[in-house]
Amino acid sequence: MSNKDLSKQIITLVGGEGNVNSVFHCATRLRFKLKDNSKANKAALEKTPGVITVVENSGQFQVVIGNNVSQVFEQIMKETSLQDAEKSGSDESSESTGVLGKAVDIISSIFSPILGALAGAGILKGLLALILSLKWIDATSGTYLILNAAADSVFYFLPVFLAVTAARKFKANQFVSIAIAGALIYPAVVAAVGSPDPLHFLGIKIILINYSSSVIPIILAVWVQSYVEKWFRSFIHESVRNILVPMFALLIVIPLTFLAFGPVGSLISDGLASGYTWLYNLSPLVAGAIAGAFWQVFVIFGVHWGFVPIMLSNIATIGHDTMLPILSAAVLSQAGAVFGVFLKSKNPQLKALAGSSTLSAVFGITEPTIYGVTLKLKKPFIYACISGAIGGAIIATGGARALSFSLPGLLALPTYFGTGFIWVVIGILVAFVLSAVLVLVLGFKEPETDAAASVNPGGTSGTTTPTLIDKELVVSPLAGTLQPLDTLPDEAFASGAMGKGIVIEPSSGILTSPVNGTVTTVFPTGHAIGITSDSGAELLIHVGVNTVKLKGQHFTKKVKEGDKVVKGQLLLEFDLEAIRAAGFVTATPVIVTNSAQYLDVLKSTGTEVPSGELLLTLIR
Repeated sequence: MSNKDLSKQIITLVGGEGNVNSVFHCATRLRFKLKDNSKANKAALEKTPGVITVVENSGQFQVVIGNNVSQVFEQIMKETSLQDAEKSGSDESSESTGVLGKAVDIISSIFSPILGALAGAGILKGLLALILSLKWIDATSGTYLILNAAADSVFYFLPVFLAVTAARKFKANQFVSIAIAGALIYPAVVAAVGSPDPLHFLGIKIILINYSSSVIPIILAVWVQSYVEKWFRSFIHESVRNILVPMFALLIVIPLTFLAFGPVGSLISDGLASGYTWLYNLSPLVAGAIAGAFWQVFVIFGVHWGFVPIMLSNIATIGHDTMLPILSAAVLSQAGAVFGVFLKSKNPQLKALAGSSTLSAVFGITEPTIYGVTLKLKKPFIYACISGAIGGAIIATGGARALSFSLPGLLALPTYFGTGFIWVVIGILVAFVLSAVLVLVLGFKEPETDAAASVNPGGTSGTTTPTLIDKELVVSPLAGTLQPLDTLPDEAFASGAMGKGIVIEPSSGILTSPVNGTVTTVFPTGHAIGITSDSGAELLIHVGVNTVKLKGQHFTKKVKEGDKVVKGQLLLEFDLEAIRAAGFVTATPVIVTNSAQYLDVLKSTGTEVPSGELLLTLIR
């Protein structure tokens, strides 16, 4: 499925564009804030080719895509108006999340967009340090100057990057936020930090701090900025609002940041760094074992974002971080576990998924590994946690440290060069090899293939006979003329992205059930109905194209969600002529949304079909 088709299907299955408050992405996931999570078809999303799994966490509806997530996100931005803040609505939606959930949401929203730049720059910085130590480059050369600028700029100007993402999260003016960050790292201000002469603002002494690479001060400043702007916008006339609101925001927030938010934020950063260092020094072995064992559990629940500010604060305040190398053991243990699954599995689908997931996990992207393989199989995930604990303990005991931020994984090795580097190598090797060996030796429950064979009635162990072809018949819910799916003027259906099916141009406004089953979806507007048959076929009947715009006019629903229905039972009545008179296409697709689970979907070969006659044959 193309990225364009996948993006359209995802938006449809999360309840449509109108159900989305906001959406952004991290390294592997689309993170939706939905107005009503119950409108999203989670089961259908999880079965969609290109979607690994769906996770509901911290008030977010997370669709795990994998390494291709940025391209899918770009298509969503291109095909929808969700990039408009007015369209996306407020992030303060109706869901009730706790303080922890809200904090994790804020941190992930602010840090995830810049994570790639941070990781890439961190690896480059580590490689440059390695090259410099090997004396392959002169620290006074122009080459080093440029490469060091490329590696260090993201970290030095980190407040500027965070100003942009924080402004998006708090719905503040991005350019004013950038100006606030620029003031914090203004050359004259940075130069004044080392001056022995105290500075005052309107008689109040300024506590000068070097804010380059800082994290919390700018986030606090932008948060306050959002409220300052909102207050001034409430009464300043629109004719001068675009000029005066930014002016007052700069005039108020920048001095307050230097006098209050900056020092307080710096104290928080120092406290986080000192608190972690104190805990780590109590017992590096225990700290390493706990972090190595439970890091991927934190990833599952989404709370791992809470550690990112601590890591960045450690690097900014004490020059290094001891947590990042430990986490590499947790990541490589998952890579080892999925590699063990790849070697041991006889299931071709699982083997292919495990092979591709191994590569992404080695380089630090573990979501496809966890959700697609190890967590689903359960035992490999447990083996990986055990191996991660042992590898993390080895790394922590060796005193390893990261000199710059990067995603934990094999590519991050240059950032660990220096104290304890050899222990990092040993720790991640142990984590990878041990988890793979545990999977190979202790095994796991092998899932059945899609075309599972049945056991030979003779009872001989390991022998199978081919399964008989199973089929399900779907009758026509409408009387009318048949058309190929690709003739429908709606690309989401015509492309087959929603599944295989056929189109009926109805001759009457009577819609009946095509199967015996359960009504799973009845759109509030009545223009579409979803049914799951007793045999597991998932059907979507969508009357017309764009008829949702009628807002229920001309449609009369006869069933509700959860109703049990039989073939031929009345589901819906609609005024066919009135819909056509309103300018809408009435061609109606009948889609098997889980058609990927069938060997084939055979369509009726006629041109006309009465209601209740054979329409589709589903072959298992």
